[in-house]
Amino acid sequence: MSSIKLSKRLECIVSNVKSGGIVADIGCDHAFTSICLVERKLAKGAIAMDINKGPLKRAKKHITQAGMEEYILTRLSDGAEELKEGEADTILISGLGGALITDILAKSINTIKTSEELVLSPQSEIYLVRHFLHNNGFKIVHEDMVKEQGKFYVIIRAVQGEEHYKEEAGYIYGEYLINHKNQILKEFLIKEQKRIKTILDSLNAQEKRKGTLLEEYNMIKGILYKIS
Repeated sequence: MSSIKLSKRLECIVSNVKSGGIVADIGCDHAFTSICLVERKLAKGAIAMDINKGPLKRAKKHITQAGMEEYILTRLSDGAEELKEGEADTILISGLGGALITDILAKSINTIKTSEELVLSPQSEIYLVRHFLHNNGFKIVHEDMVKEQGKFYVIIRAVQGEEHYKEEAGYIYGEYLINHKNQILKEFLIKEQKRIKTILDSLNAQEKRKGTLLEEYNMIKGILYKIS
């Protein structure tokens, strides 16, 4: 086991890396994920990348302390722009918003498509990531949802292939999670349903927002029926 104690979210991210090859850890921060992947022999090596010099300096320090200099490179990079085609088997991006993740992937799409898998954990706008993957020749083969310190996180594993969801609900809440009756998703949806109902009850029937919220409420209600 790794000498570094990871959070529940990072543990889930690590467990979704399946290539066993070189991982491009984009937005690596402290490089703890890269270190754990190599220590646990889940990756042959890693390229820890960050747009800022500060986090990269911290990453180098932790890599040295772990004795991993031979296996983990650090690279100053805006997203995946400094990654070469075919250099990484896994593209790993976590802790960023969905819009930023899709922007990073779009800017380096040719390089991204030379990898074996994508492991992504967007902090927001997850529907944008799911749409992007399907619109750019990727299919989602696995999704996890974890709850940590009261917050909910989604981890997506995607590989190249054709896939599209029939309903928008699949993009907003995760078709894979729905189909596999994910209980953390169920907990999240119940919480969302209560939040929306509180707002609906306080709104005047004539307000435009009520129609949008009611649509979202009914969408959640339908998914909860499927899961239950």
